[in-house]
Amino acid sequence: MAKLILTHEVTGLGEPGDVVEVKDGYARNFLIPRRLATPWTKGAESQVSAIRKARKTREIATLDEAKAVADSLAAKTVVVTAHAGESGRLFGAVTTGDIADAVVAAEGPQVDKRKIEIGQPIKTTGEYTVSVRLHPEVSAKIAVKVVAG
Repeated sequence: MAKLILTHEVTGLGEPGDVVEVKDGYARNFLIPRRLATPWTKGAESQVSAIRKARKTREIATLDEAKAVADSLAAKTVVVTAHAGESGRLFGAVTTGDIADAVVAAEGPQVDKRKIEIGQPIKTTGEYTVSVRLHPEVSAKIAVKVVAG
């Protein structure tokens, strides 16, 4: 087992700054090459506090605040404009950054693009539902309408 410090959020494993133990192959072949984690050392322990402090400043502080943001997001339909052919197929795909920018443009709260989860890649025009992890206990659904532009 390898002991690591997560530098980015890994779904099902932990948040940035968490110290986790995973199998050697998962650490060596997936987490470390993608820079999602660094090996744990006594010197790296100081990094943990810096990562946690940065996470707290970005994070929604309370559960009640997260529920209020989730309610406001659920009430909105976000429109994303993308280049598409005549059949409605997009030239590329809609990214989490596009969705985060569209939420702000629709006068919604600032949403971190790393917290947005898209099930399947969005490659055609239409209406989709994506989820946003606002708090460890609160997840919100956003209605996304992709239109040709």
